[in-house]
Amino acid sequence: MAKSKVRIGETKKFVKTTEGPQVSHALEDYLKAIYQLGEESEPVIAARIAAETGVSPSTIFTTLQRLAREGYVTINGHKEIHLTADGKTVAEKIVRRHFLTERFLTDLLGLDWVRAHQEAHRLEHAISQDVEERLATLLSNPTTCPHGNPIPGALPGPSQKTMPLNEASNGQEVELAFITEAGERDVRLLSFLQEHGMRPGAQVHVMDVAPSLGMMTLKVGAEAFSLGIEAAKKIRVH
Repeated sequence: MAKSKVRIGETKKFVKTTEGPQVSHALEDYLKAIYQLGEESEPVIAARIAAETGVSPSTIFTTLQRLAREGYVTINGHKEIHLTADGKTVAEKIVRRHFLTERFLTDLLGLDWVRAHQEAHRLEHAISQDVEERLATLLSNPTTCPHGNPIPGALPGPSQKTMPLNEASNGQEVELAFITEAGERDVRLLSFLQEHGMRPGAQVHVMDVAPSLGMMTLKVGAEAFSLGIEAAKKIRVH
């Protein structure tokens, strides 16, 4: 990979440095969205990216063509979007910095999940590689974000099989493994889960599953509460 430096007046150029491919903050956000949507079971198509980023289909089409020309994505005959190696490098860099910032804001500054998620989104683009490395060291090299998702580049822990919470049965005891990316992006759900103790490692008793009502009744500690089955699909448990 070529090594170069950006000089004053050249900030709009697309170059590669020792930190990997460099793109604008806006394009980083698109690559991050494609990366996170790719972690889910559905194919990544333009309509899903438009819904995720809140922009018009015409803007998404233009942006995807640009990302394809720059070598960050490929689009197959079924109009499915996939990150190239360079695109994945950019996306994983941003996701890693976002997750490390979330850990800093929650573990050391005591922010709640929602505020930490929002602040991390603002800060993730401004963190340099040096600051990223120092953050990881300060936090004792965490392997997951506060919601249990693996941090790119961190040493993975032992792999354990998980299932969506909505597949648990009446009376079953499960352990919360992580909240999926889709769950993290749902601010109201994220706040609700933190409020009710639904954190990674929490022991969850499934008291009742009512598919006809679209609801589950759960108990964490001494507290019982209801959760929609669609929301439960965004939570993975052991």
